[in-house]
This record gives sequence, C-alpha cells and structure tokens, in this order.
Amino acid sequence: MNALFHDPSAALVVDGHVVAAAEEERFSRRKHGKRPVPFAAWELPEQAMRWCLDVGGLTPTDLDAVAYSFDPALAKPSDEMGLPDPWDWLRQRYAERAPQFIATALPGLDPATVRFVPHEVAHAASAALASPYRTCSVMSLDGRGERSSYLAGRYTDGRLEVLASQELPHSLGLVYESLTEHLGFLRSSDEYKVMALASYGSPRFLPELREVLRTTPDGGFAAEAPDWSRWTRPATPGSLQEPTGSGGLPPDQADLAASVQVRLEELLVELATSLHEQTRDTVLAMAGGTALNCVANSRLWRETPFEHVWVQPAAGDSGTALGAALQLTAEAGVRTEPMPSAALGRWWSDDELAEALRTARVPFTTPADLPDQVAAVLADDGMVAWFDGRAEFGPRALGQRSLLANPGPRSNTERLNVVKGREQFRPVAPMVLLEDAADIFSGGPIPSPYMLFVHEVAPEWRDRIPATVHVDGTARIQTVDGTQPRLQAMLRAFRARTGLPVVVNTSLNTAGRPMVDSPRDALELFGSAPVDLLVLGPHLVRRADLFPSEQPSGGVG
Repeated sequence: MNALFHDPSAALVVDGHVVAAAEEERFSRRKHGKRPVPFAAWELPEQAMRWCLDVGGLTPTDLDAVAYSFDPALAKPSDEMGLPDPWDWLRQRYAERAPQFIATALPGLDPATVRFVPHEVAHAASAALASPYRTCSVMSLDGRGERSSYLAGRYTDGRLEVLASQELPHSLGLVYESLTEHLGFLRSSDEYKVMALASYGSPRFLPELREVLRTTPDGGFAAEAPDWSRWTRPATPGSLQEPTGSGGLPPDQADLAASVQVRLEELLVELATSLHEQTRDTVLAMAGGTALNCVANSRLWRETPFEHVWVQPAAGDSGTALGAALQLTAEAGVRTEPMPSAALGRWWSDDELAEALRTARVPFTTPADLPDQVAAVLADDGMVAWFDGRAEFGPRALGQRSLLANPGPRSNTERLNVVKGREQFRPVAPMVLLEDAADIFSGGPIPSPYMLFVHEVAPEWRDRIPATVHVDGTARIQTVDGTQPRLQAMLRAFRARTGLPVVVNTSLNTAGRPMVDSPRDALELFGSAPVDLLVLGPHLVRRADLFPSEQPSGGVG
C-alpha cells in the first residue's frame, strides 16, 4: 500500500501475478485521496485495501506480507534534510506505527507481516518489475522519499543494483512543485497544468536556470527551488485561465514555465545518458511523479541511447503500492509477471450494469451495433461518456472511464474544457487506432497505450483533427488495439463515417473530482453534464430519452 503522502492506494500481487490495484480516491471521491500534509499521514487506503482482498478472495490472515512504501528507519529530521517542514517528525511517527494502524484496519492481520519498502525502491520496482523486460535500467524521480528524491539503477531478474541517488533537499520534483505553487496552481496536484502552460511560452530564462539546476559528477544533481520572483511575480490561485495572447496570461509566467520545463528535460536526458554509460541496456524503465511529464519522456526516447522507454502508467505515488508488493515478491524469490495493462481497478458485469440502470430508472438499450451507434453520435458532434471494463490505475483515462468527442471541430477543445470546468489553455488528447497511428503521429514511441508520451502531429493532419492538437503542434496520444475490442470497433466505425481514425479522449470527470469509477458515479456525471450518450459496457443511455425536453448538446459550448 501507499499511504504516507498523497494518492493513497492498494495493490494485490499473488504468486507474482498482479491481481488488482486501485486508488483510494476512486472510492472516497476525494481528489488525490488526501493532501500530502503530516496531519493526514495516518490515513490509510482502507476501502482500496478491502476491495483488493475481496477481488483475490482473501482475508487478512491469508497475506504473507504487507508492503508499506516508506521506510521510516531511513528518514532524517527535516531540518537536517533542509526541508522547511516543522511537522515532518509527526509524519515519521505515523509511518513507524503503520503496522499497528494497518492491523486495526484489517482485523486479523499480524502486524509483523507489515514490511517497510524504501519509497524510491517502490517507485523503481513499479516500473522495472511491472514492465515486460527482465533486464533494464531504471530511474525514479519524484518530490521526496525518506531522505532522497532520485534513484538510478538496474534490475536483473528481479534484483536491483543501485547506481546513483540524490539526497534531499535537492529534488527536481520539489522544484516543479514549487513552481506550480508560484504560478497559482495547487502544489503536489496541478503540476501537469504547468507542463501544458509551458507550450505557450518561450524558454528565455533558460541560461539562468542552467546555473541553478545542474547535474553533478556523482550521477546526481543540484536542484533547490530558486526565488521565482526574480523572474515573475507570484500568481494568485485561479488567475491563469487563458492562453497567452488572449488577454489572460502574463507572458512572463508562460515563459518561466517553458524555461523550467526545458531545463527539466535537459537534466533528465543528462541523467539517463549517464546511466546508460554504466549499464549499456537497451531499455529504460521510469516511475516517480516526474515520469508523468510526457514532454520529457518523449525527449528521453528521442535523445538518449536507450532503444525503449517504458513508463509506469501509475508513475506517481499511487504506483508505489504496486511497486512495493512486487519488490517483496521478488525478494521472496518469486518470479514477478508484467502488469497485464493499466485496467486493474473495479469492474461490473453486464448484468450488474443493467441492474444499476434499472434501479436508477434510467431507460437504456443493449444494441448489437453499439460501436456504430456511438460512432454516429460522435460524427454528429455529440459528446459520449464511455464506461467499459476495469477502471484505470493511474491518472490517465485510457478508454475505460473516458469522455469522448469529435476531433474535427476546433471548438471542441474549448467546449470540453467548459464542460469539465478546466482552464482553457489545457489540451485534450487523441486516442487513435494503432494501425493508423504512424501515419499521423511521430517523434514518440508507437505503440503508446498509456498516454505517457507527446508526439508531433503531421502537418497535413493538424487541420483535420484540430481539437486534439496542442498550441505547439503536438498531441499526447493513446494507441488502441485489439486488447480493447469494443473501443477498437467504435474507432473503426468512426473512421468509416468520417475518414478520421482518431477521437478526442479526456478523463470522465469534472474539475476537482476524481475520475468516474462506479456506475453510480457515471450516472451522476451524466445527469449533471451536457453529455449526449452514456456507454455502460454493452448498454447505451441517450440523453434525449432521459431528458426529452432538452435540446441536443452537439456543437453547444
């Protein structure tokens, strides 16, 4: 389990096989589960833990080990680590007592079965041991662990060799978090907004940042958050709503975001290249919150000697639950299996979904040609809530809990951001048939099933799918193949109608709320947002049938 900072989560591994993984926010409906403050460190992912046991048909007494992704024995007082957190001692005390807290939450569990796994090791294991590769280099970069923020090493047949690390307070993750707060966003939550904002700016502060943020000869780096006010004044929360040039964003703020983003990319390339010089591996596996930076990931794929870059789809702290369980599995001498996909969360049978609709007294159909009917609505510029299969583990909507739209009308970017209550500079992403992806997108790996890389959109396609193209001509793609048969069939039907093998895909939620997880969540969103069609597995709900007095939302902002 992951519990100490943010994104509490649980995962279950049985005989090396990944059975289940889920974030507590999907159950509690609290975004990120909790804030990463010491006073919340005692909170456990109790609902996710119990669900994982239920999926496995297990009781707490059946567990050989419980992995906790933080080792308090490695931590130091915050003042010795140069961290301005006078209450960090409380967080460490909660971690020390975690076995007792967990045994209380799971009656019957022996506290002695709880084992501490170092935070960065849990991140690293979540990448390397969950990947399809038995031997690979690995990098973990995040805000902080016990006393470090970076681990570089190599996994060979389940064994980790640590080759470099970086002690706090130096942290690329904390630098990015600090910038996030300076720009008026929520720290340790909204870093992806800074990445989106960076595309609107010019990296004109880069020379100065290269002096402040730099790699060091020992394989680590020097990175402490500078005084951002030397470049631009702090923004008030919620003030950055419009892209540069439309009267909302001061250029300095977009330029600062661009400068830090580019410097982060440069440093990651330097670190990865240094690691490759030691390992000569063909594969780099990555995790940690910094590994969710899609722009940097693509640059690593293009510019380092590694032939393959594999990123854990739940690269943030939630993924450490899975990594910690895999690490203990490997240490026990059990061979770990790659995670089958990111679809590791809750699911409901077709009959259970139908019963949920009948209980809610919602009219629905179960058509044999569901993919074509959905494609027809999208081709007519309708908006579709798509709920199918097991929920995604991690922050990306990957066709299990997605909001879909037509990529042709440029106005659909603004329309979706209005519906979701997001800033207008935020892009939305394309899902694309794998068989067509290479004709449209380049500059990143294909297949790209987890939406973790940014690709260049071919110039001749930018005016055909403008809703999915960011201001810099890129898109964060998800490729779809036969492992998602219903989604693949819908995309093929949409292509047959429009000539476009692409649809807009964004997460099925509204601002400030976790992604939809259950049928109830889906119905609540459908009842409150102007969505034309709800897909619940094989069932369809049309807004016109549920609210016959409403006008269709197609084309309406």
